[in-house]
Amino acid sequence: MTHFEVHDPAFGRLVLGNAPVKRLATGFDWVEGPVWCADAGCLLFSDIPNNRILRWTPGTAGDGITTFRADANFSNGHTRDRQGRLVSCEHRGRRVTRTEWDGTVTVLADRYDGKRLNSPNDVVVTRDGAVWFTDPHYGIKLDYEGARSEQENPCNLYRIAPEGGAPEAVVTDMQCPNGLAFSPDESRLYVADTGRLWTDDAQHVRVYDVEDGRPRNGRFFVKPDQGIADGMRVDEAGRLWSSAGDGVHCFDADGTLLGKILVPETVSNLCFGGRAKHVMYITATTSIYSVALATRGVQWP
Repeated sequence: MTHFEVHDPAFGRLVLGNAPVKRLATGFDWVEGPVWCADAGCLLFSDIPNNRILRWTPGTAGDGITTFRADANFSNGHTRDRQGRLVSCEHRGRRVTRTEWDGTVTVLADRYDGKRLNSPNDVVVTRDGAVWFTDPHYGIKLDYEGARSEQENPCNLYRIAPEGGAPEAVVTDMQCPNGLAFSPDESRLYVADTGRLWTDDAQHVRVYDVEDGRPRNGRFFVKPDQGIADGMRVDEAGRLWSSAGDGVHCFDADGTLLGKILVPETVSNLCFGGRAKHVMYITATTSIYSVALATRGVQWP
């Protein structure tokens, strides 16, 4: 089976012919939000319709899957902050939370302008400690990934200041902001707009310059030629790796498509992990996959 599609010779230097795409575990309903926990040597991810956060640990018996959290409020995206605490986006809770080291859960945001958030989707913590998260309406439009509820706020991108407090809406003109990622020096922000359900919105990735902790000068960056961009990560050289309909697409910083990692299921999200952050972990519909690369990720963890 062909695992890679090379569009530019540079991509051939990022993938390894003897390191194929491997399916690690399967049998889920819709997996999302992968985050590598280097200190625990495991991958956490959401199986959203089954309302649980799962753990995959290499080298363990069976498929390596155990339950990290049942009744997870239909969590979607996750990251870790600079202290290593898990930060999660909850559809049913309509909130962004942080799991403390003692297991207690702190609510970071559940309202904007006095109204409930929609269904927070993806989240990144920047090096200054600010929490950035997207808030489309997918988790409240249907019962499959949450609970059907009234939408009270527009679908925005928010930032919570390092010292905490109420979230600030920093991008307000997207249909449904979804995946997000920062460049290695955090001077650029990429945000995927996946559009509203049952519509023909212009689905694409937008890039912003980050000035004084705020996104400025938003502009079109890329649109995958298969499916839509959802979850994204950036590698050490500033290349954007985005989920797409046929796998993971790799774009140079100027938007050039370098190549694709082909996956036999629709990819929702991805992250870098492993002992040197050189392994890409991929959540795709009913399964999780991995592939070793000749580059490293830079986003936490």
